[in-house]
Amino acid sequence: MTDRHIVAMGGGGFSDDDPRLDRYVVDLAGTSSTKVCFVPTASGDATAYVERFEDACVSRGWTSSVLTLFDRHVADVGAFLGEQDVIYVGGGNTANMLAVWRIHGVDAALRAAWEAGVVLCGVSAGGNCWFDASTTDSYGIGRADALEDGLGFLAGSFCPHYDGEPERRPSFHRLVASGALPGGIACDDLAAVHFSGTQLVEAIAAEPRAGAYRVTRSGAQAVEEHLRVRVLRPPRSRAR
Repeated sequence: MTDRHIVAMGGGGFSDDDPRLDRYVVDLAGTSSTKVCFVPTASGDATAYVERFEDACVSRGWTSSVLTLFDRHVADVGAFLGEQDVIYVGGGNTANMLAVWRIHGVDAALRAAWEAGVVLCGVSAGGNCWFDASTTDSYGIGRADALEDGLGFLAGSFCPHYDGEPERRPSFHRLVASGALPGGIACDDLAAVHFSGTQLVEAIAAEPRAGAYRVTRSGAQAVEEHLRVRVLRPPRSRAR
């Protein structure tokens, strides 16, 4: 069976100028010249975000491409995504992103790419999307609501920015405790979880302080379990 990988990040990657989580993802592809496609739908295809991604790819020796949907240039989305090694979904508005994806058939194209062995990853909204459900501030900054119509490649819920935004942790606990969200995984900024198929392989982080957690419901309470996290080594500096 073809290996299927998903890496969901709470925050970090090229957005924070730390290459460790991104390199972890690219290593999963197992190719020497990695083709990485950025999907910036959640940010409304923000130009500055795209440029930052392209600059990161140049500095790391990866071949970049971008799937924009607000000004779409790709005729066959399924074929385009299927020829990538890594698909990297950016952060932003999760609810808007999922709605736009379904109009353009990106949801089905992503599933086909995943099943064919393309590595899927993303940060924030790009971590939320792979699960059944998630916490999101799509409906207003400073609040965290339940979003229950994710792609469903992975069971349960996801919460990004667990330590990075004050409302994320208490809101995730409240939503899981009330049954508004199924139990799931939460990641601090600079932390991520790696799934092979639909099984959790490990939690990783770019900094020792960054954690990952499993949050479940017990009666009317949310129960938080710290996951074991492997801290990734920083890249070696180049000899001069």
